[in-house]
Amino acid sequence: MSEKIITCLRGKAVAHKSFARGEHLFHRDDPVRTLFVIVEGCVNLVRYQADGNGAVLQRSTSGTILAEASLFSDRYHCDAVVAAATEALLVPVPAVRKMLEHDLIFAREWMAHLSRELLSARKRSEIAALRTVGARLDAWIAWNDDAFPARGDWRGLADEIGVSPEALYREMSRRRRSSMRDH
Repeated sequence: MSEKIITCLRGKAVAHKSFARGEHLFHRDDPVRTLFVIVEGCVNLVRYQADGNGAVLQRSTSGTILAEASLFSDRYHCDAVVAAATEALLVPVPAVRKMLEHDLIFAREWMAHLSRELLSARKRSEIAALRTVGARLDAWIAWNDDAFPARGDWRGLADEIGVSPEALYREMSRRRRSSMRDH
């Protein structure tokens, strides 16, 4: 995330709020009035399917912007559900639109940010199309420069790659056992 964007948005924030796990920042079809800068914590953008299952569209963590895709929409297209206690700055949408119209450096940084978010969404779509937990995990690791997820991040990773935490734990355990046998 560009520091220029975050700095500009911080200057336009009208509130700093705390949210508990499970709370909603907004629901699908609520009117779009606010962008959120996540200061600390984690919020998932979730679209619920007809069968009640939720698909995580984005995980926003510290230093990220939530709901930027809704900047020019009348209504939010999904729910924002707090996955871990969160602190967020609330920035009115009209203030962001005004910066885009009048600050060319901010507008250029914003376009670069949206481009990175689009690439990330495409990666998540590719991962979701893979059939096994192992294949999804391998793809995630490859796209994250061979970084292995930290143990405390496994639940969030399960959400991110679209598998149950239990399935991910089983895969991680299988890999640990396999690597112990190889040594």
